[in-house]
Amino acid sequence: MNESLRALRGLGVSQQILPPLPMAKFASTLTPAHLAFIAAQKIYFVASAPAHGRVNLSPKGMDTFRVLSTTRVGYLDVTGSGNETAAHLLENGRVTLMMCSFTAAPLIFRIYGRGRVVQPADADWPQLRPLFGPPLAGERQLVLAEIESIQTSCGFGVPFFDYTGERPTLLDYAEKKGPAGMAAYRTQHNLRSIDGRPTGLAENEGGISVPPFSPPPTLRAPLSAPSPPLPATFFP
Repeated sequence: MNESLRALRGLGVSQQILPPLPMAKFASTLTPAHLAFIAAQKIYFVASAPAHGRVNLSPKGMDTFRVLSTTRVGYLDVTGSGNETAAHLLENGRVTLMMCSFTAAPLIFRIYGRGRVVQPADADWPQLRPLFGPPLAGERQLVLAEIESIQTSCGFGVPFFDYTGERPTLLDYAEKKGPAGMAAYRTQHNLRSIDGRPTGLAENEGGISVPPFSPPPTLRAPLSAPSPPLPATFFP
């Protein structure tokens, strides 16, 4: 018996009301239960990383996620201030997508996969783009993921939240800028990741020349280098 349970029983708490936490479960394909859970979600998260550099984690919404088969998913990516996922997929293809329940039935749902980006100039864009719903202002690319494994876990530590609606700011901004303005924005902000890696958008935005990748000075030091100590005044 572990020490936590000993202490609880010492306070008169019965072992019968302390069921074990459910174990994480793995699957290789999407099931009907998975599909029902995905359909109910309003937000999802996308994680990716280069071989060396900063890990990226982005929240997504606006009903852009789609299930293409039991082993393939994707989302419509709208222009934003960064383009980290595209750079990381171009380098190594690794991607994780996560959804979690904020309502009564707790669950964390992860998809681990190998991803690629499809841009409007690519040959398979006309075939794939209609699968992702009506046009959105500022749409940039599709992100597709071939599922390697699926994990579900308890989600008991996730708080409750209520969905009140989509935020219109990003689409309103793209509408005001117009297609030419958004293309100029992507040229200025989306051709490289924050670590300087190419995102593959240069060819899509008119064959712009992008210089070879050179890691910024902050990434040239070994990643295992110790961090400087925090000042004493940092701690209360």
